[in-house]
Amino acid sequence: MLPRNLRTGGYDLPGVESSDVPLIGYRPLPPDCGTPGRQSGRGGGSDELETSQAEPSPMKTTWYCPLDLSTVVEEEEDGVIYTVVVKQQHGGPASPVSAVSRSQCAKAGTEEKLVLHLLHSFSMGDSSFITIFLSTYRSFTTTERVLDILTDRLENPPGESERSPMRQSFNKAVCTVFRTWLTEFPEDFKSLREPSCLLRLAPLLPRDSSSAADLCARLLRIAEELSEKALLPDARRDQSGFPSPPPDACKFEPTSILGFPAPLIAEQLTKIETELFVRLVPYHCLGSLWSQRDKKGREGVCWSVRATVRQFNKLANAVLASCLCPTTLRSQQRVRLLEKWISVAEECRARKNFSSLYAIVSALQSNPIHRLRKTWQDTDREAIKRYEELSEIFSEKDNYSQSRELLKEEGTSKFANTDSRLNNRHLNKSTAQGTVPYLGIFLTDLTMLDTAVKDRLDNGYINFDKRRREFEVLAQIRHLQSSCKNCVFSSDRSFMLWYHSVPALTEEESLSTSRTSLAGDSESLFDFPSPVNHLLSKLTKHMRSPSVSCLDVDTSPPTNDSTPATLTPSSPTKSHRRSASCGNNPPNNIKGSGPDMRIIRIRMDLHDGNLYRSILVTSNDKTPAVISSALEKHIQDPKQASKYELIQLLPDGKELVIPATGNVFYAMTSSSVDFLLRRRGGNTPLGSQPISTETSATFPRIKAKGRRLARTLF
Repeated sequence: MLPRNLRTGGYDLPGVESSDVPLIGYRPLPPDCGTPGRQSGRGGGSDELETSQAEPSPMKTTWYCPLDLSTVVEEEEDGVIYTVVVKQQHGGPASPVSAVSRSQCAKAGTEEKLVLHLLHSFSMGDSSFITIFLSTYRSFTTTERVLDILTDRLENPPGESERSPMRQSFNKAVCTVFRTWLTEFPEDFKSLREPSCLLRLAPLLPRDSSSAADLCARLLRIAEELSEKALLPDARRDQSGFPSPPPDACKFEPTSILGFPAPLIAEQLTKIETELFVRLVPYHCLGSLWSQRDKKGREGVCWSVRATVRQFNKLANAVLASCLCPTTLRSQQRVRLLEKWISVAEECRARKNFSSLYAIVSALQSNPIHRLRKTWQDTDREAIKRYEELSEIFSEKDNYSQSRELLKEEGTSKFANTDSRLNNRHLNKSTAQGTVPYLGIFLTDLTMLDTAVKDRLDNGYINFDKRRREFEVLAQIRHLQSSCKNCVFSSDRSFMLWYHSVPALTEEESLSTSRTSLAGDSESLFDFPSPVNHLLSKLTKHMRSPSVSCLDVDTSPPTNDSTPATLTPSSPTKSHRRSASCGNNPPNNIKGSGPDMRIIRIRMDLHDGNLYRSILVTSNDKTPAVISSALEKHIQDPKQASKYELIQLLPDGKELVIPATGNVFYAMTSSSVDFLLRRRGGNTPLGSQPISTETSATFPRIKAKGRRLARTLF
């Protein structure tokens, strides 16, 4: 509600600005009340006289509110399009003169004009332009080109003499630009190929103050370092450091991780991640740079992001290796390893180390560990519950909305918003605590922004509005980095030796080790040699975190006879179950079945439709193609495929309707190879229970519909 400040007789009252505009409102007084003046002069015996008088005049109320009139227009001037904001504030009775302010923010322009705008941005009211430009210019130009344009301008400065106001203002702007550049992005100068541009620039810098002279000295020192590197090629080093020799797998002791307390492991991982995050160069995350990292000749770009990615993969590999490499362990023993990493993940959450947290969760959700059914069944229920809560943080729902909300809430807070037990434990470790985010969220945002917004306008001007939007994301990274700069950690040599001794496992080695563990622990039920395993592996690459705990269906082992295996309800003691759509191993007696193909039998829903025809289905076959082949096998017109639907006949008279445009290979279950072609709109046979066609032919949708599928089957 607006404040009811009053102004009378031209006198200003406290809390009322001179630019406030009066808003006057009227409302009648209640009938039983007189005017304030009359009420104050009331006598004790005059009630009847006052009620007989005329109605009192309305009460006047005045509010004062600021009136800010802004006009926003676009103006093109000498190769630059400006967004011009004109603000006009009306004065009050004490200051009737209106105040007008005008600011010009660069929206787009040519390369040269945008660079020169650095020297005029402050005077034009575009105060954020220098920081935004220096953070994003690598997307559309190079450091050498920017220095050349500025040097050309310094050779012809404005003003008639050194003492003129115009020259003084120009020199001040030059010092501001280069001071900001050298302070925030010194690597731009140190990564120049040769010192010639710096040697040309340094003598032209202003020298009318000690700070200006210091800028010149710093540039000359960098030029000297570049000259030494040119003369001594061996001095050049990759920014990411020399590759260390691969660890010896024979010296790796997977179960040694059990000897380290979970808080200590999380503390050491947070130390590694924090040091990498502080050294991260934010503009390396720009979509235009990161998306080009794999191109020939760009192997050294984005080195700070590559270092973070290597650490993420190294930690995920350590989780996999420690849980899978002891192939002789029983499931009860491997449970301790899973519970250890869940505890470490929980400690990482308490330290706001989201990068390590997601690496551990991703490893536990990966296919080789995901399918250790018996191990997950024996895992403590409380640990499973905590693990599921941690996994939910990185849900892809609403574009990682929960992760973003946590970063917003805890970005610069001292401690994580978790239970007091973890926070109290962490209070004894450190007084300063930063936030290490999962960098993939920012990389995704910047890559999508780079793809969605044009780099240039139709007239060829560089779209600087796009750079402003990119800077909003980079500013979030810099904000989080500031919270990590004062963190202090102690190093534990024993853990670091173990961590660096973990051998790198390829995807094939992980799956092979997982199969060995399954065979040794009677868990071959989920050792899929079939298309499902291939699909899970492929989705793990793209999804990174397939859920392992949201399904309510389990599968049963295949029988050796010709009768297809039936799906049975899962035991109530199980915590991690798979979708029935993932299926079991295909029947071993079917010749021609392979990792990417399967032979099925299809009959038509006719009066004499007991004749089955065999069809070879591959992983690329969609429903219309399979129906056409089946019609042709039954000597029917394959062009009528759209009039039929494909139904898988499950045990106990149940049916599974394959989606009309789905992938048959992935939509079908492996509990039966018998299918039925039925005309659309036909009657469902008595006693059958068709399964909803909402069950998709792709794994993510199958996961989402697992519970509905279970209810229909059982």
